[in-house]
Amino acid sequence: MEADIKSFLAYLENEKKYSLNTLSAYKSDLEQLVAFSKSSNTLVNIDTSKSFSNELLAQYLHNLKEKKYSQATLARKVAAAKTFLKYLIDIGKLSSESAPKLASPQVNKPLPKPLSVSDVRRFLARPSKLDSADGIRDKTMLELLYATGLRASELMALNVVDVDIKNTQIRCRGGKVGQRIIPLDSLIVSILIKYLNEARPKLVNTDTEEALFLNCRGERLTRQGFWQIIQGYADDAGLSGKVTPRSLRHSFAAHKLNSGVDLQSVQELLGHTHISTTKVYQELRP
Repeated sequence: MEADIKSFLAYLENEKKYSLNTLSAYKSDLEQLVAFSKSSNTLVNIDTSKSFSNELLAQYLHNLKEKKYSQATLARKVAAAKTFLKYLIDIGKLSSESAPKLASPQVNKPLPKPLSVSDVRRFLARPSKLDSADGIRDKTMLELLYATGLRASELMALNVVDVDIKNTQIRCRGGKVGQRIIPLDSLIVSILIKYLNEARPKLVNTDTEEALFLNCRGERLTRQGFWQIIQGYADDAGLSGKVTPRSLRHSFAAHKLNSGVDLQSVQELLGHTHISTTKVYQELRP
């Protein structure tokens, strides 16, 4: 079973383009399912998916509910199990007729919470006070995140070659929709030029480094490092607990729609597979 889980996670990463966060969560969720199966003495042969019965999955779901997980976490754990079972059917390890069923719990997703325009401006002004290489880098990252609606993982994955100054656009290769081209306005282009000419040369250690944004060691900045940077500026701006990479993405979408940009254009900029995901932001419009 461990080999099936490994190949399943590789499929999600390479074919379905799941984020590293989701992959890590699914791995933990499936390991929890296998551990429960073993402890229940139900998983007789861990190399065969046939040991997953309706009875086992019902017991597993009951066990999860007893642990008092949040509805969102519970829904994700069930989704991990259901997606894995479907994968086993697709690769012929499990027949669709004998596949056990697992009901998905109902989850009421809260509406996104964008920042106000004034809060965004106050937040983005913080790194402008620093003229160091780190400060210029931070200003560039935060301005670019809000100007494009990129996910944090997509921002960290950018390489220098993805920035097309001449055509005022960047290439984003993350997300489930694959590569997308995002236009840049003149302000963010000027900010990027300053970073590339003045700050990045002071941060980079080797000519072979491709990453656009670098840490103090001259290596690609991680999502964790970026998160800490955001929290530092949020605290400094008096916005502790309100600013995250996701809240900036929500703010980008809501503010674009408020300014008159059409829904489909915002969908394409965000890289949403379904326009219904983008429609949520219409509910936030005044």
